Formats: sequence, C-alpha cells, structure tokens
Amino acid sequence: MPDIAQPSPSRVLVVGATGFIGSRLTAALARDPAWHPIAAARRASRQSDVEVVTCDATDPAAMTRALAGVEYAVNCIAGSDATMVAATRTLCDAARRSGLRRLVHLSSMAVYGAATGLVTESAPAVAPVSGYGVAKQETERLVQEYGQDGGQAAILRPGCVYGPGSEQWTGRIARLLRAGRLGDLGADGDGICNLTYVDDLVTAIRACLTQDEAVGETFNVAMADPPDWNGYLVRFARALGATPVHRLSGRQLRLESKLAAPALKLAAIGTRVARLPVRMPDAITPSLAALMRQDIRLDVSKAAQRLGLGETSLDWGIASSVRWVDRMRGDSDPHAETPRETRAQ
Repeated sequence: MPDIAQPSPSRVLVVGATGFIGSRLTAALARDPAWHPIAAARRASRQSDVEVVTCDATDPAAMTRALAGVEYAVNCIAGSDATMVAATRTLCDAARRSGLRRLVHLSSMAVYGAATGLVTESAPAVAPVSGYGVAKQETERLVQEYGQDGGQAAILRPGCVYGPGSEQWTGRIARLLRAGRLGDLGADGDGICNLTYVDDLVTAIRACLTQDEAVGETFNVAMADPPDWNGYLVRFARALGATPVHRLSGRQLRLESKLAAPALKLAAIGTRVARLPVRMPDAITPSLAALMRQDIRLDVSKAAQRLGLGETSLDWGIASSVRWVDRMRGDSDPHAETPRETRAQ
C-alpha cells in the first residue's frame, strides 16, 4: 500500500515574535506538526527550531518580503503607540497584496477605557482612555478595514496577560510584593483583576487561525470569574513566600503613585542614558493604581461559546508564575521545564 502523503504544515508569520506573547506563541506552534511558524524579528537572531526572518514591521518592503509564501499571520507587535499603529497599517497593506488567508490581531482591554461593570465586545469606550488604549483602538480600526476589503481577520482583546515570561503582570508584581510595596490594598484593590493566562491566550490565537467562526469577530479573552486585585495580590504573595502579606493604606498607595512613580521614572531614564548597570525599583504608576480600583469585568462568554475556549485555573497559573520568577532569580533549576499546555479548571 502506498504511503499517504502528509499535508505540508501551514506557514504562519508571527509579527512581534521576540516579545513575551509572540515568543510563547511561536514555541507552541513549533511543537505542532500542522504549523510552520516564522518569527519576524527586527534584528537578525536565532531561535531553536524556528525559522526567523529579519523584518522591520513598519517597513512596507520588508513586510512584503516577510509575507511571501505565508498563509497566516499573527500581529503581536509591541512598542510605542506610534510603532504599534504604523506596524499594523504596514501589515494590513502588505496582506492585501500577498493573498494572506487569515490575520489574527492582538488588541487589549485598554480599548474600553474607564468602563465599568460587565463589558461585552460591543461596549463603547468610556473616557478617559489611555494613549495605549487609543493606539489599540486605531490598530483595530485598521484591521477592520482590512476585513471590509475582503481579508479574513479576527481580533482578540486580552486582559492582564500573566504567567511565565510576563514582566508586566508577573515579574513586576512579584518584585513589588516581595518588597512589601504591594499587598492587601483595602478599598484601593477592590477592582476586578481580569487575568489572562498566557497559554490561554495562545490557545485563543490558534483557535482564531483555524476556526471559521472567528472570521470578522472580536473576542474578549480572560478568566470567566476573575478575582479582585486584592485576591490576586494576596494569593500571589503567599505563593511567593512574601509573607506576612502587607496591608497598605490608601495614603501609602497615593504616595507611591503620585510622588515616587515620577521620580523613579526619571531615575530610570537617567540610568539608561548613562548606560549604568543599575536596575531601578519598579514604579506603581497612576495608571496601575487606577486599574486596581476599576470595577470592570470582561464578558468572555462569546469566546467560550464560539471558540470553545476554557481557562487555566488561577492556582495553576500562579504556581507556574512562581516557578518562572524563581528561575529568573536563580532560586531553582534554570533548566526546569515550564508548563507547555494549559490546565483547565
């Protein structure tokens, strides 16, 4: 009996592949024989078992070359607000000419601004909206225009993406908890913490690449029943061994966000300019303090129903986060394996 020919793996370009989410996605796709991931990087680099293409995401010619022969693309680009918008415009323009089968774009819950309550994908933004949120709104508009022009596209709006590799919502928070600068915040931590475990987001991206129900749609991606910020901070602190968990007053948090944060930002800029090998303490910015008070809950029922998405339990997510944080500090085996797949509740 003749051998049955196996289908060739689908080629998918990951724009922003060297970032936190992009690198996690690229690694997951590389383990699946159905996919051939191509990591788009601004500078030449080497990634084990992954094809790398040098590409300035804001350069039309470079993006056109990167999309040659590619069937799918995922936009994980990070950077300044202007860079995110320019890169998304360049990607959509090049995709119109390349015959791309499908584009998956990562946006953010920041597009909702100061909205409160249960927020569906059709909810309008509520002022004020951060500069980052405005930039994400513009990138979504560009992707929607691409879809109106005949391209297939899906948009994902994750919450606070945490887990191994997350400097913003795992590494930074862990350092602040261990320093006693975060903990139980009382009323200032009663806002809803819309956590998104990184591998759950990777699963959502892969679902949007393969499922026709995703085309032309936008999906919130986060825990269906998230904790408040106090709940996350206290559980994370205990898992880290950062006990006793500190109870911070509102006055302390205001001093951190309104006085210490600007000074720390200026100091960090100075050390970068002077190229000093010094890591400045993390700032508790006014935007972070406001988010921890914001009573916004992402409605994720659409993603669950149409894409069949589950979620990783908070206990599992925190445990894997602690293992990653400890490896970064050298407290455990740096070669220990991180979880490769999500563990559903």
